[in-house]
Amino acid sequence: QGGGSAVIDMENMDDTSGSSFEDMGEMHQRMKEEEEEEAEVEAGAGEEEDGEFLGMKGLRGQLGRQVADQMWQVGKRQASRAFSLYANIDILRPYFDVEPVQVRARLLESMIPVKMINFPQKIAGELYGPLMLVFTLVAILLHGMKTSDTIIREGTLMGTAIGTCFGYWLGVSSFMYFLAYLCNAQITMVQMLSLLGYGLFGHCITLFVTYNIHFHSLFYIFWLVVGGLSTLRMVAVLVSRTVGHTQRLILCGTLAALHMLFLLYLHFAYHKVVEGILDTLEGPNMPPFQRVARDIPVVSNAVLNTTAKAIALTV
Repeated sequence: QGGGSAVIDMENMDDTSGSSFEDMGEMHQRMKEEEEEEAEVEAGAGEEEDGEFLGMKGLRGQLGRQVADQMWQVGKRQASRAFSLYANIDILRPYFDVEPVQVRARLLESMIPVKMINFPQKIAGELYGPLMLVFTLVAILLHGMKTSDTIIREGTLMGTAIGTCFGYWLGVSSFMYFLAYLCNAQITMVQMLSLLGYGLFGHCITLFVTYNIHFHSLFYIFWLVVGGLSTLRMVAVLVSRTVGHTQRLILCGTLAALHMLFLLYLHFAYHKVVEGILDTLEGPNMPPFQRVARDIPVVSNAVLNTTAKAIALTV
């Protein structure tokens, strides 16, 4: 029995020793895992420290990217503005896209009053012809200043002529468009500019002829015939686009009076007004300063002769 108990004790010791070895192995494995985890944590901490050390470089890189982005945005905005400007110019292109044959036909039509006023007459929605007529009127006014007795000083007075012609065209067109809006006329601002611009063709013919042939009777004939035909053309077109007798009378009467009176002003009063403005700004027309030779008095001649004789005797 003693031997049997000893054998049992050895077995128990072997079992306990086996379990203790297994426990030691597990503990050793856990220690390795913990060491690996600590190594990973230390590596992560080292990377964070490196990131903090390289923070300035990263900040500089970020600032560089922001500056580059801002420059890109500024360039993009400028390009968009340039494109929008080109788009705006492209919007105006249809108003100047016209053939010379069409301009010639519309110039002739501006002198022929329409007969049918029961339905709205067609108005050319282009500005090339009216703009060229305004510049032609400016050139005729300058030619009239040279052929008349008006004294031109300090320039060719082109600014005054341009201001007068463009002021009439744009100002009267705006006023008539506002009046047409009040009278419920079917016309746009571009059509009004085109209608009044082509109406200046009669003014150009009348002034060009009467500036070269100075007869008042001839001017009155051209004023009534040529200017009257162009005015009747505009009046007939406005009548066809306006409803109501009172509205037609107000609108057409105002346009006819302004158009015919403007031609009278250009022929009779324009040169005098410009000359008066020049006198106001530059002073009256004074003759140029001239040097006049003055005679030496006889007394001074005697004094000079006596002085010369005294110097001769002394020598």
